This record gives sequence, C-alpha cells and structure tokens, in this order.
Amino acid sequence: MALKAMAPPQPQQTVEYRITPDPAAHLYRVRMRIHGLSAGRMEISMAAWIPGSYMIRDFARHLISIEARQDERPLALLKQDKQTWVFEVKEGDVDIDYEVYAFDLSVRGAHLDTTHAYFNGTAIFLAVRGCEHAPHTVALLPPSGDDFRRWRVATSLSAMDTLPSGFGRYQAPSYEDLIDHPVEMGAFERRSFEVAGVPHDLVVSGRHQGDVDRFCRDLERICETHRALFGDLPLERYLFLLTLVSDGYGGLEHKSSTSLICSRSDLPRPAQGGVTEGYCRLLGLCSHEYFHLWNVKRIRPQAFMDASLDREVHTGLLWAFEGITSYYDDLALVRSGVIGELDYLTLLAHTITRVLRGTGRLKQTLLESSFDAWTKFYKQDENAPNAIVSYYAKGALVALALDLHIRLESGGEKSLDDVMRFLWCHYGRPGLGVPEDGVERAAMEATGLDLSDFFDRALRSTEDLPLARLLDRFGIEMQLRPAADLKDLGGASDRPADEAPAVKKGLGVRFAADTGEVRIAQVFDGSAARAAGLAVGDVLLAVDGIRATPGNIRDLIADTQTSCQIHLFRRDELLSLRVTPQPPPADTCQLRLLHGSEDAAVLRRRAWLQPAEGVD
Repeated sequence: MALKAMAPPQPQQTVEYRITPDPAAHLYRVRMRIHGLSAGRMEISMAAWIPGSYMIRDFARHLISIEARQDERPLALLKQDKQTWVFEVKEGDVDIDYEVYAFDLSVRGAHLDTTHAYFNGTAIFLAVRGCEHAPHTVALLPPSGDDFRRWRVATSLSAMDTLPSGFGRYQAPSYEDLIDHPVEMGAFERRSFEVAGVPHDLVVSGRHQGDVDRFCRDLERICETHRALFGDLPLERYLFLLTLVSDGYGGLEHKSSTSLICSRSDLPRPAQGGVTEGYCRLLGLCSHEYFHLWNVKRIRPQAFMDASLDREVHTGLLWAFEGITSYYDDLALVRSGVIGELDYLTLLAHTITRVLRGTGRLKQTLLESSFDAWTKFYKQDENAPNAIVSYYAKGALVALALDLHIRLESGGEKSLDDVMRFLWCHYGRPGLGVPEDGVERAAMEATGLDLSDFFDRALRSTEDLPLARLLDRFGIEMQLRPAADLKDLGGASDRPADEAPAVKKGLGVRFAADTGEVRIAQVFDGSAARAAGLAVGDVLLAVDGIRATPGNIRDLIADTQTSCQIHLFRRDELLSLRVTPQPPPADTCQLRLLHGSEDAAVLRRRAWLQPAEGVD
C-alpha cells in the first residue's frame, strides 16, 4: 500500500515589535515584523478601546505614518476603515514601520516626553488577523542621548533578554496577553514587598516629598486583605505603576499590574500621623484596582471573553464588576486596619450622598447604566446628574445592601464574601465567562437564599435602596439633611449630631470652576434655576443690581428674602430673569454609630467590618 505524502509543516507564525522612543517629538517609532506568513491577503488593525475603560477612543487617530515591505519591496496598504489596513503578501516575512504620537498623560493611552514614557499596548501595537494566538515579542530600546542614561523600564511583561535597566526583549503568548501589560520608562523609584510569598513592586514616577515606605506598608496590608478574602493569589508577581502630577486621579486594572495617576500631595508626608483625605483616596484607588485582579480580570463577564477591540461590547454586569469592586475597595481599608470604623463610615456617607444628589437614579436602572456605559456614563454631558446613575457608586451601594441583607437573612452565616469566593471558584479559577444572570444566580446558590426580590428592586427598578433600615440593624443610624455648602458630602460620628448648620437658599446649580466669571455648568432637576428658566452656559452678571462674582454669588442669592432679579448673558444676548431661591434638599448623608446598641447589632457590625476569613 502506498503511503500518502504528508503535507510539509507550516512555518511558525510570530509577531515581533521593536520600539524606539523619540521623546522630543512625542513619537514611538515601531518596527513590526510578522514571521511565517502564507501567501495571500493580510489584515492589520489598531484597537478602538482598551479593556477596563468602556469608551471608543480610536487609538488609530494617533498613528502618524505607516508603510510595509517584503523582501525590501514596498507593499501597497489599502485602508479599509478608521483602524484597519489590508495588503497582499507572498510566503515569508513582512516588515511594517509606523509612528505613534503619544501625548496623553493618562492611564488609558500613551505618553512620551523628555522626562517620562508610558504606554498601553492597545495604543501602540497593531494586531495581525490570524496571528492573535501566536507568540509576540517586544524589544524596548532606550532613547538616544546622555539625558536618558538613568532611564529604566518597569513592566509586568515576561522578560526574555534584558539589561539591568530593563531595556531589552520581552514576550507574550498572545496578542490579548501582550496588550495587558503597560510599560513605564523613566528615572522612577521602586519599592518592593511580598504578599503570600508573591513579589509586589511599586514604581513611582514624578517628583514628590512623600513617604513611599509607609505607602508600601499600607499597600501590603490592603493587598493581603484582598488575598485572604479569595484565598488565592493567581500570579507570579504584581506591579503598581504610579504617576504623580499636580492634580489628577485615575486607575486602570491589568492582569498582573495596574496603572495609577494621582496628585503628588496625596502621598503621606514623612512622620505624618493619621490618614489624610487625599491619602485615603489614593489607598482606595490602589485597593480598587488590586481587587480587579480577581473581579473582572479573571472573574469575567461572558461578553468580555475574546471580546473584539474594534467595537463596543455591551454587558449589564458592570454594576457587579465595578460596583462590587467599589464596595470592597473602601471596605478593605477598614478591614486591613489602615483606617478606622468612623473613617470608613465617612467614606460610605460620601458615596450615599453622591448617589442621592443625582435624580438620574430615579430614571435609569442599574442594568441600564451598565449596558449604556459606552454612550452615557463615559460620555457625560451637563445634564448627566439628571439623566443617569453611576454603576460605580450605586453599584457599591447595591453591594453594601446585598452584603448586609445576606448577613441578616442567614443569621450571620453567609455574606457577600461567600458570593465572591463562589464566583472565583466557579468562574475565575477555571477561566469561564459569567453569563448575564450569573452573579444573581451565584449569590443565591452561594448563600441558599432567594434573592430574586432584592435583585429586582436593586437592578431592574429605580427605587432607592433601604439603606437606613439595613444599617440600623448593624448599630448605625442614617440621617439625611440639607448640605451646608457644595463641598459638604456628609460624614460620620460616634456622638449625637450637633446643631444643624444654617441652611442657605440657592439656585440649584453648579458653577464652572476657574473661569473668572459666574458661568452655570449644570442645572439640577426641581431647582429654582430650572423653574426660572436659567440654562447651562448662562453667565450671571448681577443680582438685584449688585455685580455677581465667583466669590459673592452664593451670598447674594442666600441673602434674598423672596425673589431676586438676575441679569445674565446667554450667548451674546443680555437677559433678565426673576428667580425665587430655594433651600437645598435633604440629600446629604450623616451616619452615626449608635451608643447603647443591642449587643447583636454591635457583633454584626464587627463581623462585617473586621477581616474576613478566606479559604486557603
């Protein structure tokens, strides 16, 4: 019998990138080589969005030039759409040279100047259709010139052949893995600590006078608290990338790292006691992104499994993956002992206040908020407080209510911690996607409770949550009062409330900051401004004949006995409107630890706010 001839083995396809920064021009010059191609039509593309930030960002708009060659011969690139090119190739290798403009100092894109370099893979790496699961390698070259001799590299990419500075070659098993490791280059400082034997690095870029050692110690406690909750730490190392600026805030999660940006004043000062508001905000941000290591990076919505990066990917689960994370970020601060109970309740009061101050919560359900993140939450306009609700903030309150409800209904035997461990064991650890009803079903299966009515109210209706009743069972009194001023977000105390501050009448608007004029930025539903016909963009000139300035406008309005005459510019037309100022609504949350609470309530509160037992 004749043997059938075997087909020759197909060449191993690989994708290589070589990145040369040009800091003065804010350009990353990229040489891309695709190995082992078969003859035919090829397609390359740039991502339109970055996982974790649900907005179309069109990274291809920063691509300045692109050309392709094979065997030193130019190839004709045919652009198919805003981010896709096709071309014909012979069997063999292809080189593609392109330049990316990088001047976005954020955690989502790419930035490069003579003091700092940072990029996410979605903003830099072109993808090759058909090679998504092929090995990818990256060679990071230092900028040329003596000014950059002190530069180093920080990334969670797997090193292949690197110098002590970190410049050199890195590898990733797939394109999806490649783009999940941001890269920092510069003269940064580094600290290290361990959690359950796993190395953690903190890289800080930017000038500061903060106590980074204390920051590391607090981070270690927070990370260990999250690890204890899940019982697993599913990685070999973790990297915090922190960029300090004069005024900024943001974070983005990755599988083995996180990118953070904050004000340099948020860092604690040497010998500083306590936790300042800014430092607490920074620790909460770090806690939030670290919790994502499990919740969204490994416990993932089914919709995000192999998600396309060229278009929106909708899910109604962002309330769970961002909202539950937003609940645990502050909860971990008190459970780790970094802050006290009253500090935590103050943070909780602020979240409640933020949600109650938006009438959009009465119009948009939490499932709708999650699904419409791409077009509403990430593209907010001046009417956003009146039209939408945040799946971060209200999602955190739903997680709080769910946790307290489970604890009460199970007699303290179960909690939201058990739900998260269930999700980890059944979805995260085996790498399965969570279906749209998966979190609800997991909560009921993990606790043995029928939570259908709870979820219908919390997710599919616009009813307010019964927070006051739930908190009362944990020895915490919740009261609502009018705000003393715009900065008043409520708070917490362990003493009876002092005499309520005097309530000043107002217009029910938010003024634009740092404009030098009294310009309306937002008009709230049910406000005096809405009733009088004031609009966003109006510039107030005078109140009852007295010149209005950013410094006196609130007092001018508050001193009005009944109504006042306001002169204003709308566009370039002078108008005069009569307005009747109103007292602010009771939408500011004040929480108080109840003295003499029954022992059961105190025990419930301790079990809730003290460290949870994980599963090792």
